[in-house]
Amino acid sequence: MAIGSIIFISGGVRSGKSAYAEQLVMSAGAVRAVYLASGQAHDSEMAERIMRHQEDRSGHGWIAIEQPVDMEKALPKIHSGDAILWDCVTTWLANELYEGWERGIPCAERPGCMEAKWLELQATINAMRNQAQLLVIVSNEVMDDFVRDETYQRWLGKIHKWFAGEAEQAIEMENGIAYRRK
Repeated sequence: MAIGSIIFISGGVRSGKSAYAEQLVMSAGAVRAVYLASGQAHDSEMAERIMRHQEDRSGHGWIAIEQPVDMEKALPKIHSGDAILWDCVTTWLANELYEGWERGIPCAERPGCMEAKWLELQATINAMRNQAQLLVIVSNEVMDDFVRDETYQRWLGKIHKWFAGEAEQAIEMENGIAYRRK
């Protein structure tokens, strides 16, 4: 099978990224449309948001895979020829970067921890690309925000550059309008 295409979509919060990505995946003509979700319900607001997203997708042909960390664990659930929407990178990064915070030792503070997670993610994306016909990756653009966490922004910048480099298309969403950057 040919290597699947990657489309990377970034933009501000509530800019229309997910809706645009959903349209791309649903129009790909794949046998299965897979929604790879990274959200974790740490509070009632997020639990409600996740439930609302699940209800919105149910009945519309989506196969949902909830994978907030350890993205490689989603690989056995991916079928040849799938069209995958991963929503979203920023949530995954926060989950992985701060994994272990409740024990006082977040990954961000453990030498080599995030580097290992980053290498595993790259290998996972390449494996998904070898299985799927299309991989649409959604991420929030937070680089223009007031710097609150330099470690988070440094990692996000690195990840965004890699995805944009690997992608056949890089789209920036602004106010519901898709601007093709690559």
